[in-house]
Amino acid sequence: MFSGIIEAIGKVVAIETMGSNKTFTIACPLSHQLKVDQSVSHNGVCLTVEKCSEHEHVVTAVEETLVKTNLNDLKEGSIVNIERCITLNTLLDGHLVQGHVDTVGIIHEIADRNGSYVLTINYPDQFANLLIEKGSVAINGISLTVFNLGKSSFEVTIIPYTWQHTMLQTAATGMRVNLEFDVIGKYIARKLELTAQ
Repeated sequence: MFSGIIEAIGKVVAIETMGSNKTFTIACPLSHQLKVDQSVSHNGVCLTVEKCSEHEHVVTAVEETLVKTNLNDLKEGSIVNIERCITLNTLLDGHLVQGHVDTVGIIHEIADRNGSYVLTINYPDQFANLLIEKGSVAINGISLTVFNLGKSSFEVTIIPYTWQHTMLQTAATGMRVNLEFDVIGKYIARKLELTAQ
């Protein structure tokens, strides 16, 4: 479980394809603090640390993950958002994020608001019931607040600190981003679906 508050950005230094999986070597300021078997969020995707050293760590994404997230878009030199899992002593500054991506959205527009930025994200409309105005969404693992919600698009505001300290500094129109909707909303939607049957 994560909070959507990014701790660091990592850089992909190597990618190895092994069958239908991809193994990523990530250089990150937090790599030396990680341990094997630890769950770490990479662009909002929960992955298990397989190896770690002073400056790098290694994780693998299986085919299912590569198909359902934007990790297959990563190249050597790509930067990724990194967050370690929360503990019972952690301040929950964002919202509860599982690291289980629901779908991929597309950055449709980036509007510069003289320091801050407004991103318009297009998403598949079958997920419209999982978003609410002023509710939470994780975009590449970043906890953000939804506004101007439509059936297949929504907007989020990015403050300068978040822009500078996450992979959003490389954001561009047409970029695919991982979306995870609020887990509480998903349970409510499931309950209503079963009640209606």
